[in-house]
Amino acid sequence: MDDEKFMKIAIAKAQEGIAQGQAPFGAVIVLGGEVVAATHNTVWRDSDPTAHAEVNAIRQAARALKQINLQGCHLFSTCEPCPMCLGAVHWSKISRLVFGATITNALSAGFSEFLVSAVTLVEMGKSGICIETSPMACECSRLFEEWRKRDLSKAY
Repeated sequence: MDDEKFMKIAIAKAQEGIAQGQAPFGAVIVLGGEVVAATHNTVWRDSDPTAHAEVNAIRQAARALKQINLQGCHLFSTCEPCPMCLGAVHWSKISRLVFGATITNALSAGFSEFLVSAVTLVEMGKSGICIETSPMACECSRLFEEWRKRDLSKAY
């Protein structure tokens, strides 16, 4: 699978969200090498604290595939998922998660994050999710700088 190609799509979605005044997060769900969902965070637009990029992508993929079991899907996220998003990844049975920036990067940018890594949560929950960090982590971390420079949104 071309991880870099799909992470670049997630980064582009995050940049689209930043331009619309949203927080700097993007996510893509892939099945069989094809993009099923590509979204960004819409917390401010939707007045919905659960409208994180990963949750939006899971909702979009489930609708597109007409099922809640997303086993076999791969999720590419510009940032390590928070516990809420990781729970949604677990319950949707996504097989693989690739993320860029870390929870620590998001915390440093001003977001209210639990300092619990996705790997730790997966181990604690005995989830079968395969978690990998992206070689594009630096590009994903730079999204926070881009977001701050635009000054169109605030952390939550």
